[in-house]
Amino acid sequence: MYFAALLARTQDGWLASDTELDDVETLSDLTDLARDASVDEDTVLVFIEQEDAWFGLVRVEGEEDPRIYVSDAAAAARSSYGEILTKELLGGDDDDPADDLDALDLDGTEDGEPDEDDEDEADVESGPVGEFVPAGPVGDRDILMDLGLPEKELLALDTDALLEIADALGAAEVLETVR
Repeated sequence: MYFAALLARTQDGWLASDTELDDVETLSDLTDLARDASVDEDTVLVFIEQEDAWFGLVRVEGEEDPRIYVSDAAAAARSSYGEILTKELLGGDDDDPADDLDALDLDGTEDGEPDEDDEDEADVESGPVGEFVPAGPVGDRDILMDLGLPEKELLALDTDALLEIADALGAAEVLETVR
């Protein structure tokens, strides 16, 4: 189960809205969603959380590239929305047709017959593109520094992280209205 919300910064404080991620397939889609919620191209934070397994933050300001933070890359990479974020942070594939050659079974085994090497590699955490994905936080650890949440505090968050972040930003009440 996912929870996703947008916090848009305004002159009067923060505005919160829950958001549906059904149409989000790429980071670009998520960034566009945030920009649509922006007031005067001010800061918009996208919160995504999956049942206390991981949380992610995307910070969008005007036309600048989004800044991203994910609390646990390995956990996030196993979920559809987390995969979008970790793929961007860890440099996932760019849908290059040449990469499809790597997926072909050219070792002579029958279809469906496991290769001995594949059985050994099954124990390794892998992400959306079959590469190693580190457990733990990835991304911009200073994403909220100027808003009052230093890196050390961000890294210490786990359960109810989004509420603690919103509290540090002075937006806990508005976030609770959409939660």
